[in-house]
Amino acid sequence: MNKESTKKIGLWNIVGLGVGGAVGSGIFVTLGSAIAKTGRSILPITIICVFYMLLAYWYNLAMSGVFIIEGGDYSMKGMLLPPLLTGYGGWSNVIWAFGFTGYALSLTSYLSSLWPALAEHRQLSSAILLTLFFLLTIKGNRVVTLFQNIATILLVGALVLFVVVGFSHVNIENFFSASYDGGFCHSGFAGILSAIAIMGWACQGTTMGPVGVVPITKNPKRTIPMGIIVTCVVVSVVYGLMSYVAAGVLPYEQIAGQNLSVTASAIMPNHALFAFFVIGGGVCAIISSFLAVLAMIREPLSHMADDGWFPVAFRKKNKDGYPYFCFLLVYIVALIPILTDMSVDNAITMLMIPTMLINAYLNVACMTIPKKYPEQFEKRAVRFPLWLYNMCSILGGVCALVIAVTLFKDLTARDMVVATCVVVIPIVLSAIALKTKSVDTKVLEQRRAEIVAAALKAED
Repeated sequence: MNKESTKKIGLWNIVGLGVGGAVGSGIFVTLGSAIAKTGRSILPITIICVFYMLLAYWYNLAMSGVFIIEGGDYSMKGMLLPPLLTGYGGWSNVIWAFGFTGYALSLTSYLSSLWPALAEHRQLSSAILLTLFFLLTIKGNRVVTLFQNIATILLVGALVLFVVVGFSHVNIENFFSASYDGGFCHSGFAGILSAIAIMGWACQGTTMGPVGVVPITKNPKRTIPMGIIVTCVVVSVVYGLMSYVAAGVLPYEQIAGQNLSVTASAIMPNHALFAFFVIGGGVCAIISSFLAVLAMIREPLSHMADDGWFPVAFRKKNKDGYPYFCFLLVYIVALIPILTDMSVDNAITMLMIPTMLINAYLNVACMTIPKKYPEQFEKRAVRFPLWLYNMCSILGGVCALVIAVTLFKDLTARDMVVATCVVVIPIVLSAIALKTKSVDTKVLEQRRAEIVAAALKAED
């Protein structure tokens, strides 16, 4: 074995990366909302949701087994999306503003369990927190790296504490009651779909981390897909244990729509333990995700501006390359829902709907790969038959589309208008950029060709 090969990471490194990327703020933010939708049946639904979201992100799993794509999710989209949807996919980095809205509101909610006065000034507190985190991004990513290392340790400790202490407080009879106190399938099949849709936010990270480390992975065409599947198994166990405690301790009326600090306060009468859970679990998980996503969208936003999807002024950067006009736009889009008193669930919905619509297209587009690249498909690492591959591509498209439709259905009339604008406006702006030649389609096609060439060359 040569020196270079010893630097490559293996299956369990991939699993660790996937679990670390998946288990975070999502479960702390959405679990109470999902319980409100489906009651005690949240336990099996949470486990199912992990694998449901694997199908909703089918293109990540499918393409990682056929190609060695060093650019991860970004390059996969570059291979599959036409010019108009390339712009739309790029605008999703701006739409992430609604995720920041959800983070800020959720952070205020968790901090309010320690300092109740914050709840009386929810909008102001959330706006201040949002502003603070955007200001932190100006200094680059060092603060993100430092905080991530500390937050990961605290988060693991908080999760273990919640499950271990909570197990003895669970009233298992609650889970076998068909009608009492929320019971199973609280709102029928529609409630199950709504719970899966809102929990999708917490379960979507199992594929993103693994596909981003292809260049440093041993035998990536086999290791990445296997790592994703094992990650889903581990995450489903972790989320299942958390759901068991979260849904099994208190009456339905007390936990429906609430964050995990409500259950934690009931099982941790010791204030120090409760404070550790709130800070180490909820607060650290949310802040970690907040900072990580802010860092993640910086380069894509900058590239979007340079490619012409934004007005020329947005190309301006400071001496460290910080695209301040781009981040100002995201900040304003994130601040408006806070000032208009949008709920956490609806803020997440505004992000998830366009994401799932893009995923639906990407998943179905995977059906073109065997025809376009028959040699590469023949060398796929996971040897499932073509009919099964195509069926999963279609099913993945349906799964993503169902989430988008379900989330839209559950909105109020006013928020339906907002969600429609969130989907339509980026498409219109992308079409205008292409029509006015602000974006050169030849450059987009050249970049697609470069991505494909790099993927094919990696086979040699």
